[in-house]
Amino acid sequence: MKKYIFSFLILTLLASCSDYQLLEKNPNLPTSVPSSIILRSVLNGMNEGAWDDNMRNNQFYCSNYAYYDTNEYNWQNASLQFTTLKNVVKLEEEALKSGAKALNPYSALGKFLRAYSYTNMTLRVGDLPVKDALKGSEVDKPKYDTQKDVFIQVLKWLEDANTDLAALIVAGDRSLDGDIYYAGDLRKWQKAVNTFRLRVLIHLSKKADDADLKVKQDFSAIIANPTKYPLMTDLSESLQYVWSVNNKYPRNPDNLGNNATRENMAKTYIDLLKNNNDPRLFVVAEPASAQIAKGLKATDVEAYVGASSGEDLADMSSKAGRGEYSFQSRARYYSSYTGENTFLVSYPEMCFNIAEAINQGWVNGNAQDWYERGVKASMAFYGITDATAYLAQASVKYAGNNATGLTQILSQKYIAFFQNSGYEAYFNWRRTGVPTFLVGAGTGNGTKIPLRFLYPQSEQSTNTQNLVEALTRQFGVGIQGENINASMWLIK
Repeated sequence: MKKYIFSFLILTLLASCSDYQLLEKNPNLPTSVPSSIILRSVLNGMNEGAWDDNMRNNQFYCSNYAYYDTNEYNWQNASLQFTTLKNVVKLEEEALKSGAKALNPYSALGKFLRAYSYTNMTLRVGDLPVKDALKGSEVDKPKYDTQKDVFIQVLKWLEDANTDLAALIVAGDRSLDGDIYYAGDLRKWQKAVNTFRLRVLIHLSKKADDADLKVKQDFSAIIANPTKYPLMTDLSESLQYVWSVNNKYPRNPDNLGNNATRENMAKTYIDLLKNNNDPRLFVVAEPASAQIAKGLKATDVEAYVGASSGEDLADMSSKAGRGEYSFQSRARYYSSYTGENTFLVSYPEMCFNIAEAINQGWVNGNAQDWYERGVKASMAFYGITDATAYLAQASVKYAGNNATGLTQILSQKYIAFFQNSGYEAYFNWRRTGVPTFLVGAGTGNGTKIPLRFLYPQSEQSTNTQNLVEALTRQFGVGIQGENINASMWLIK
């Protein structure tokens, strides 16, 4: 009898568990989300914004008010994008669940989004998990791949994304929804993919002779075959974030009192404009009131003064309060909620990347032509339609395929990165030393510009063994010795 009672209790318990599992499910929560909604979220997350920490670190502007921020480079742990990548995996899965073919726009863009995220992450820290990554509970402690292998995979994703998009375009596929950048235009996405690939190859310039990476060969193949690898043709095709009244531009009428005079322009950026009588100066900045009081006019380049990012913050604050430094143009940046578009990958940058490749002998072509196209496109963004006089100046006219010409290209690319493209201005400085970043007491970190971020704290506690292996391989240190001033493989 006891045996039957025991069996009955077991069955009752199992039934209760089963009932509990059913009751635990919330019928009001969706079990599936359309790919278009996930895509919209992922694309929105690509925008790193303007007038943000990265732009201070790019030395475009300075904070002169310690309550809000400083200009120090005491960098800590990087914020990596693996959550974004999990969403990329999910959007691909949801596309297939909804009936899409194996080759579909979401899978094609998924490859680009992987390449984009991994590039941004590896540029910040170095080695990363790739082969073992994004496998959930199957691999909860992924091993790190070398930075070289990360880039090999990135370039493969970009090649495959271009191939897939080309096939979808030929097939007339118009099923992409949720695209906040190109409204489903796959031709423009294909151009963005290949333009971004040029950026990645330029980042690998110190490894241009590596037989496995084939940097020069790939760059040359893209330039030589515009039919297979279409590129952006003008400013309008840039991959750019458009602000709205629902998602307001970072500098807008609502925060005029918080930022307008608590941030002044940085000398690194302003002096590049001043030294070349650059008309963009008068668009982005205001003249220093102390200079106007001395009798200078708003049309005089000497009326514009930037502060060194290395200046002691208390000194900078006092000088800014006395009107000795230029502020951001309130007429341009605080006049509306929509502001100016923010580039993620731009046509001007592409022009300068091609000019650099020609200057370095990677590809044949006219570097001066691409250099001038980049300058003109950047100026057009600010509403300046005639760059003839500017380009004719001895200091601006392309000096040829030599070191001086290369510095001109890199300087103009830096100028074109103002308030866009995330950390690209910093990454290019780290790679080339152009322009000269200013340091001092105000920049902290022993007056050094760091060369990387630290790995996330979560990796130290949950993936310790693999992280230690990656740190030892790269820098010869363990977790306690990890350093923001250490050189990663990419820049050695």
